[in-house]
Amino acid sequence: MEGGVEAYLATPAEENAHKGIGILFAPEAMGIYPNSQLLADSFAAKGYTTLIPDVFNGDAVPINKFANIDLMSWLTKGSDGMNPHTIEQVDPIIVAGIKALRELGIHRVGGVGYCFGAKYVLRHFKNGIEVGFIAHPSFVEEDELAALSGPLSIAAAETDPIFPVKMRQKSEEILIKTGQPYQINLFSGVEHGFGIRGDPAVKIEKFAKEQAFNQAIAWFDEFLLKA
Repeated sequence: MEGGVEAYLATPAEENAHKGIGILFAPEAMGIYPNSQLLADSFAAKGYTTLIPDVFNGDAVPINKFANIDLMSWLTKGSDGMNPHTIEQVDPIIVAGIKALRELGIHRVGGVGYCFGAKYVLRHFKNGIEVGFIAHPSFVEEDELAALSGPLSIAAAETDPIFPVKMRQKSEEILIKTGQPYQINLFSGVEHGFGIRGDPAVKIEKFAKEQAFNQAIAWFDEFLLKA
């Protein structure tokens, strides 16, 4: 990608590809790792060219350290204390990712955001994202949601301290005022992160993760593919 940013690209089989339509995948704190890569591959299997840019410039949180990391310190300072992962650093990478998709012949871009990445899907409708799907969003500001200019689908967890009940309800109020098509699905028995880190060995988590993915595909098929 432009500027030497690493990325993971998942491409559909030629006979299955939705020509000119693709997805910018904004990842959670673990960045490009097997879970996000497998999801990108799944979107590609449904016909959508999918790009995950390394929004953390090689400083994603290792999955085996996530439970013990000081997340706010990592966000504001980076692992080395000198390279933060804030709007000023991440926004240009998302813009570069959208540009990279354009250079691949993608003229209609959908945005997928998990956790950390959800904020950046919302922020970049202004730069070419036309339809969005976000799961258990983190750190989304009310004005970012209010500025929505296209259809948005949200998959939420019953237990989520970052996107709790009051915030879900407020989000619904804001989405109504945008006048855009929206959907909020609430999954019982799961916690923040289920859409990408749901345990396949736990029946309810496996079901919720799979249904959240199906939710995203149905949304893109309706509002990105058919438009």
